[in-house]
Amino acid sequence: MIDSAALKSERWVPAWWGVLLIGLALWIATIGVAAITHNVILLPTIVMLGSFMIPVTAVVWYLDHDPSPALSPRRILSAFIIGGVVGILAASILEYWLVGIGVLGALEVGLIEEFVKGVFVVLVALGLRTFHVRDGIVLGATVGFGFAALESSGYALASLFVVQGHVLYLSLTSVVVTELIRGVLAPFGHGMWSAILGAAIFAASARHGRLRLGWGVLGAYLVVAVLHGAFDAISGILGYIVVSVIGLIPLVWIWLHSDGGGVLPKRRQPSPVA
Repeated sequence: MIDSAALKSERWVPAWWGVLLIGLALWIATIGVAAITHNVILLPTIVMLGSFMIPVTAVVWYLDHDPSPALSPRRILSAFIIGGVVGILAASILEYWLVGIGVLGALEVGLIEEFVKGVFVVLVALGLRTFHVRDGIVLGATVGFGFAALESSGYALASLFVVQGHVLYLSLTSVVVTELIRGVLAPFGHGMWSAILGAAIFAASARHGRLRLGWGVLGAYLVVAVLHGAFDAISGILGYIVVSVIGLIPLVWIWLHSDGGGVLPKRRQPSPVA
């Protein structure tokens, strides 16, 4: 006889692909109903589903696999929600005071936002007794995905308003296109940059057994800030791809060669019991 209660308690999150497919289906259905009925009340639902679908799927993928015992689900969720919200608020205030325009302004945005996310990676890591590079990657990516989800919501809402001549229109098409682009790019933007910085922070901390910043962390911070600034300054798809690959290659190499190598196995299910 199989202990169904044990099975339910073990699998407390759905499969990541289920989250992705259900979220995608709900997003498409909401867009269809809004296009037919012209009901503006549905616009926030479209924005939230489209902005959070990929970031939430990424977090659930990690929770659906064998995670590090050092990173509890509560810490991961806190990093996603609190790190994302407080991070984007802090970045908004600093950018309001400090950021200029043009390429220099894009670089300043990269420096500010990666600094803020790095600070929250450290804050969320407080209390950990062991530090592994992969844990830093996961924690950094989680903070970055929370930040990206909220930022994408803002961009989607801003794209809703289109001016033609002297008339202001609400453009559902513009919202959908914006969310498609930012959804596809989400894993190669904030999540990836914060993951690299988180890996550097935990690598420096692992050598001393406590949170510690060093020259390696500073170097990683400057690299991801420049990648972020270049990403914001570019307006073409080819440029986005090039910048993404430049960051993705070293991140994949670090993941595969750190803490024993390989990929995370799927979360183990309990054995049937009599």
